[in-house]
Amino acid sequence: MKRLAISVRRILLALLALALVYLLWLFGWVLYWGWFNPDMTRFMEIRLTELQVKQPDAALKKQWVPYERISTHLKRALIASEDGKFTQHPGFDWEGIQVAMKKNERKGKAVAGGSTITQQLAKNLFLTPQRSLWRKGEEAVITLMIEATWSKRRIFEVYLNVIEWGNGVFGAEAAARHYYNISAAQLGAEQAARLAGMVPSPRFYDRNRNAPGLAKKTEVILARMPSAAVP
Repeated sequence: MKRLAISVRRILLALLALALVYLLWLFGWVLYWGWFNPDMTRFMEIRLTELQVKQPDAALKKQWVPYERISTHLKRALIASEDGKFTQHPGFDWEGIQVAMKKNERKGKAVAGGSTITQQLAKNLFLTPQRSLWRKGEEAVITLMIEATWSKRRIFEVYLNVIEWGNGVFGAEAAARHYYNISAAQLGAEQAARLAGMVPSPRFYDRNRNAPGLAKKTEVILARMPSAAVP
């Protein structure tokens, strides 16, 4: 019995050590990307692998651009549609989470998530699209790391450059060129609102660009944009 207790304690200590190493690894990357621009994210790696299964020489469409070279319309549109309290909260919008939970209860299924821009960024940088309690826990820890070490402007700059916007399309510059053949700096208000409306289901809207639901979302986002506060 004593030998079993010792073995269990050693296993628990080993697991704790592994967890600590993993957290330090995550924190190291968070610190690094606070100063240097990510070239590839976990989401990008996953999508590229999927594309190359069908087409071995497939490549992603992505091009990093500085914060100041991205249309203010797009910045306002994304905050209006994805995270209205982005400049105010510490990474989690508890009121938004409660609203999403109530909405899901009414619908009887998950139709709203309540994730903030920082949470979405954490997921894109390190995690997979799969949903689980473990993954949500990882997302929460990474969100806290990012909020503790990055400015809101840096969080938003990285977010704008790495989020998925279509089949193999990542970042504002690639999205602007993919859908409108212009740069991210040239996006007008309606174009920006439409791109923001695509974010929850980018690959679906890439295939269904005239979906009626997208037009309605664009109108709602346009109406909210004037009151959106950007970093």
